[in-house]
Amino acid sequence: MLILEAPNGRIEDFLAEVEDNQDLRALFAPQGIISLRPPTSEPESQMLDIQPRSPLEVFLGALQSIGSWPGFLAYAVVGGVIVWIGLFTESVFLLVAAMLIAPFAGPAMTLAIATARGDANLLGRSLLRYVAALAASITTAFLLSMAFNQQIATELMIETSMRSTVSLLLPLAAGVAGALNLVQSERSSLVSGAATGMLVAAALAPPAGLVGMGLAIGQMDIVVSSLWALGIQIVGINLAGCAVFRIYGMRTKGARYPRGKGWISIASVASSMVALAVLLVLQFSNVPQFQQSSISQRVSALVVNELDRSPEIRLVTVNSHFTRSREQGDNPVWVSVQVQASLDKQEVSAVADRIEKRVESEFPVTALVDLTAKD
Repeated sequence: MLILEAPNGRIEDFLAEVEDNQDLRALFAPQGIISLRPPTSEPESQMLDIQPRSPLEVFLGALQSIGSWPGFLAYAVVGGVIVWIGLFTESVFLLVAAMLIAPFAGPAMTLAIATARGDANLLGRSLLRYVAALAASITTAFLLSMAFNQQIATELMIETSMRSTVSLLLPLAAGVAGALNLVQSERSSLVSGAATGMLVAAALAPPAGLVGMGLAIGQMDIVVSSLWALGIQIVGINLAGCAVFRIYGMRTKGARYPRGKGWISIASVASSMVALAVLLVLQFSNVPQFQQSSISQRVSALVVNELDRSPEIRLVTVNSHFTRSREQGDNPVWVSVQVQASLDKQEVSAVADRIEKRVESEFPVTALVDLTAKD
């Protein structure tokens, strides 16, 4: 029996070198080492639990995480229940709780690992768990909306369903954070796995609940917007996570588990990039359907700019937002403006008309301006 202590980055290479020995029996027991008497001049360099994890350790951890189904689906259902309660009662803190419970981080990261490894078996099982978790949460939200006879979308549902031109940044950040949490050693970061898992779930749990609730009340613009969000989250997390795993040394041909195929990894990355490109084209070619949040902010900025041209008018507040009360694509932007100025009704109407025309000339939307003037 040989007991070997090796750096994390060399473990897989060592196993590959001794792979041809048919009598080899290896027990892989990764653990950190903390020196009890480090030199006083350089204690941090002697704390040996600072190396990134071996790609083999990360891969084996992914294989272990896709075994059990009952607990996984139970968490998906419970997460769907809490998301529904949060959106129905407009309780933001319950959405945060749902992000902690929703089990989307597991399949998201195993899918990225399977893409980096080119492992068809792990790729298929990860996609299956992804679909199963999302379907469980969507179905749960749908059934609860039907059971409680929900008729209209709440304000929190409408607000959460609004998309921004920077929506892609959330899944990219979630994918990088989730992958870094897996490859870093246990004590090399103060960020917990629960925190990064919550970030991944933040990208997926609310849209999943919105799809079910939107289907129940027949609000298809919420459904379409949320399905688009789920799509861009899935491919964005996969691409970002795969890139991080590749940077940290994960390759298609690994020791002891040579199932990886280069063409599978390339095909998975290529299909994710194509899907991402399609979703981005859909977003930027459908204004304002997938850009309401960003357009609302830009409209408010435009109103401020327009009122600055009239020094006698002092702006107090401005708020711009879209609703979901009409058919898809037919919702105007409502602009509420309060100013300090001595204006009669005719002058107030003239200023409001001027703002409406300016907004409609800049954006392909219908603007409704509510201007209130107080001296």
